[in-house]
Amino acid sequence: MTTSRNVLTPEALSMMDTIARAGSFAAAARELGKVPSALTYNVRQLEDALDVLLFDRRSRQAQLTPAGAELLAEGRRLLEQIDAVANRVRRVGSGWETQLTIAVDDVVSRSTIFDLCESFYALRPWAGEDAPDREGARARAAAGDATARTSLPSSTPPHARDAGPGTRVRLRNEVLAGTWEALINGEADLAIGVPAESPTPTGIAVQALADMPFVFVVAPHHPLAAHVGPISDAELVRHRAVAVADSAQRLDRITVNLLPGQEVLTVSTLRDKLEAQRRGLGCGFLPEPMVRPHVEAGQLVVRELQRQPQTPRLAYAWRCPIGPRGQPVALGKALSWWLEQLQSPASRRSLVERQASPPLG
Repeated sequence: MTTSRNVLTPEALSMMDTIARAGSFAAAARELGKVPSALTYNVRQLEDALDVLLFDRRSRQAQLTPAGAELLAEGRRLLEQIDAVANRVRRVGSGWETQLTIAVDDVVSRSTIFDLCESFYALRPWAGEDAPDREGARARAAAGDATARTSLPSSTPPHARDAGPGTRVRLRNEVLAGTWEALINGEADLAIGVPAESPTPTGIAVQALADMPFVFVVAPHHPLAAHVGPISDAELVRHRAVAVADSAQRLDRITVNLLPGQEVLTVSTLRDKLEAQRRGLGCGFLPEPMVRPHVEAGQLVVRELQRQPQTPRLAYAWRCPIGPRGQPVALGKALSWWLEQLQSPASRRSLVERQASPPLG
């Protein structure tokens, strides 16, 4: 029994596309190398299985019915998806991951992360790898080598060869222990901005990133802005702190620079913390590169504490897959590319230094 699933094949959808482009059954038959009666028979099979009319037989041209127009639009979309799946499978087979998930700690510069994303998507691995094969295939075909005709997949659109690596990048915004947790739980392949002093689990590799200097800042109208000399904990505990919530769900959450009994306004990002402190809603530490323009603009004031804060040392870490016999598995090409960029001193410095945002009005 013929069903809609049996007849809605890539060949049938391509036939519909050809008829619509050619404008008539006769022209489409010539393009497809068929006789018009065979093409008409194939269309009737499709119509019988779907129980609809796809073409208006009253017109001498290949006039689509509303149902035919819908099938043509959806068919073209499905053909594009089929090509995309074929391309992704091919890329995975050549070492490029289908998806790469990167957990980025909130303290890391987003501008630099997106710069790296732009560079990643600008890669053209297929143009470089395919060009010699294509020229060689043409030469062999000219010499009469029949195998040359199958050396390149005909279903791969030319533009897809130059569309970047094809790996889907997913960025996760995490805070403190949540950045580690995403990596350890297998929810991320790479974590940028993890605490360097954290214990390293089996199957995880860690590399130093940079030190991140923090400064204690308040708004000019905050009571602590007028304080003379270093601020003691006894004085500090009387004022509300602004803290960014740790995004960890299972690991022990990290609390930094909060005093017992101190009132706390908790926010979800450093940008929110910056805004809250700029409004005088509380006090606390923020990355020095982030607050630098706001201090220069007079929107925040740096104050010294009697208790000297530590300068966090950041790192980046990635999963090292292990094979069934305990041997290391080669890293995917996408992850390897990101690790190569993170080895650059300029990239590491930029991930810390480019936290600055324009002063708020």
